[in-house]
Amino acid sequence: MKNEVNRAQGAKKSVMIVFNQANTGRVEYMLDVLGIHGFTFFEQVQGRGTNGGEPRRGTHAWPEMNSCVITVVEDEQVAPLLESVKKLDLRNEEVGVRAFVWNIEATV
Repeated sequence: MKNEVNRAQGAKKSVMIVFNQANTGRVEYMLDVLGIHGFTFFEQVQGRGTNGGEPRRGTHAWPEMNSCVITVVEDEQVAPLLESVKKLDLRNEEVGVRAFVWNIEATV
């Protein structure tokens, strides 16, 4: 069967990176440099950070918006990716970049 469920062989992780749209080019470049080719990109992501971040709502009061990238990588790619995200965040902490990691149990 072509679309069988594949139990994760080796440790795979999903990494979701949420960032201000101003950093879109930087995030794509970061993924390219790290050799991460597959990802899903979401534009117009709304929200507010837990560490005092301003809302990103696309409204008159809160005009900025976030974007989000989700990628599935090998376990050994997670640390370099998170290190790159942290470096990007340190460039302008007020803009904010966050990454979240989940285990991948299976894929189709």
